[in-house]
Amino acid sequence: MTAYAIAHLQEAAPHPEIAEYMERITGTLEPYGGRFLVHGTQHEVKEGSWPGHVVVIGFPGIAEARAWWDSAAYQEIAPLRSRHIEGDIILVDGVPGEYDPASTARAMREALPAE
Repeated sequence: MTAYAIAHLQEAAPHPEIAEYMERITGTLEPYGGRFLVHGTQHEVKEGSWPGHVVVIGFPGIAEARAWWDSAAYQEIAPLRSRHIEGDIILVDGVPGEYDPASTARAMREALPAE
């Protein structure tokens, strides 16, 4: 099942280390089947606030996403970004193609106390 690395990154001033990080990151993704799905594009906030940027990287599965994050190649370049850009990053499983949120709602209703 597809998994994702999702980052919500704050605005940052241009810096040579950020440029180097961006030049090198694709090489760290390739061995794990990772590819950018969202990067450097505008987003439209519909509720709440979301300052900064969104990055989404897709992987074949959560094992590959974790292996990429923990890899020596990625850990070597991660400080080039983290020294200059604050943000939140998560790894998350996707849902299967046949996922139906109504089944989750049924399970939720069954877990509610009887009225």
